[in-house]
Amino acid sequence: MSALSHFQTVRERFREHGDPTVAQGQMAYMRNQYEFFGLKMPAWTALAKQLHKELGIPTGEELHELAQLCFADEHRELHYYALQTVEKALKNQSVDFINVLEELILTNSWWDTVDWIAKLVGLHFKRFPELIAPVTQRWMDFGELWLQRVCLIFQLSYKEKTDQALLFGTIRRVAGSKEFFLQKGAGWALRQYARTDPDAVRNFVKGEKLAPLTRREALKHL
Repeated sequence: MSALSHFQTVRERFREHGDPTVAQGQMAYMRNQYEFFGLKMPAWTALAKQLHKELGIPTGEELHELAQLCFADEHRELHYYALQTVEKALKNQSVDFINVLEELILTNSWWDTVDWIAKLVGLHFKRFPELIAPVTQRWMDFGELWLQRVCLIFQLSYKEKTDQALLFGTIRRVAGSKEFFLQKGAGWALRQYARTDPDAVRNFVKGEKLAPLTRREALKHL
């Protein structure tokens, strides 16, 4: 099945099962930035599981094309479907798939999809650690909010394998930012790393000039 046929089948199935009343609430919650079919998470994930069984999991360029088609649509559930599909296929993708993930970060960007993609970036970096330094450097230098947020939070699940120098260095680079999502992301990353090395986080927070939001988030459980 072509990526276009796959996309059209998913879109029609989602449309059939959507609830316009639910959609209104979803659109309001997302500040009316996106359209919704009106599928809550349990509904669209169940449909996605069924569709993956019927249509298969594409890979390579077909996966890229499907993701592009989904993200070009105005309905947010299709963006979620694309990411669910990418996550299932990620372990079979080549090193260059980081470019697809970067493209998705920058397409219809908001915290819900960007944070999901950050998790996928973290998984891809585990497979190809040689990407971490050059890609995060490039993304930070680019100065785009959502790329920088991914640099802050892609290590959330790394625990003792966290690159502490990279984490602290990235937070220092955005410490003066007024952006809520960077301040919150930095605090989230520190709070999570504090589960592994609380003393390092305490000392870092004590020694750095951080936004009050970042500081509060970092020390929440310490």
